Amino acid sequence: MGKIIESAITVKGQATIPKAIREHLRLKPGDRVKFFVHPDGTVVLLPKLPVTALRGILRRRRRPVSLKRMREAIAKGAGGVRAVGGRLSRRR
Repeated sequence: MGKIIESAITVKGQATIPKAIREHLRLKPGDRVKFFVHPDGTVVLLPKLPVTALRGILRRRRRPVSLKRMREAIAKGAGGVRAVGGRLSRRR
């Protein structure tokens, strides 16, 4: 089991997140946190990350695919449909 770190609750119901926890979660003033209450009664505190924090976690595979190539792939997968003049049409 990890270290036990305590914090007091104020009259207003507020608690200071101890420095060791703030550093571990990389929390800075103004950051937001989320609380998760599990069925067994345990509570988990996690930082609420902005969407921008997700930038760069996925590797780019290749260059973007052109609309023409997308339409061709759709037509190939659809079987009896082909791309004509930028639009999909049924083969006759």
